[in-house]
Amino acid sequence: MQVDFYHLTMAPLDRLLPVIADRVMAGGGRLLIVSGDADQRAALDRQLWMVPADGFLPHAQAGEGNDGIQPILIAADVQPTNGARHVALADGQWRDEALSFERAFHFFDGDRIAEARAAWRALADREGVERRYWKQNDQGRWEQAA
Repeated sequence: MQVDFYHLTMAPLDRLLPVIADRVMAGGGRLLIVSGDADQRAALDRQLWMVPADGFLPHAQAGEGNDGIQPILIAADVQPTNGARHVALADGQWRDEALSFERAFHFFDGDRIAEARAAWRALADREGVERRYWKQNDQGRWEQAA
């Protein structure tokens, strides 16, 4: 399983997450977006209706529709009721339940860097876990740094 750590320094989550979600869907996958913050979940819900500019990313918040048919589900907990094999941890908080997915995207900003470092170290010796650390360069492009 792969865990991608995204350190948000220049681009905000609401610009990066739709790109990741679109790529997951383009590959035939489903995505679970997890945040313990209800306001953040509502903001991400609104954002996914507007991006990409030429359409939208089909999604719902958990419990507001038929969760099982949603290609992208926004939830408070790591419960893939939509059958997702990809999980995006949007609130900067690492959850070990993400290790049951094929791929996890862990987004964090400067306020959560210490927690992200602790998660990175904790995953170092986990068998079958491949870690990747992504950061933005001066042009705003994402580069794999580790």
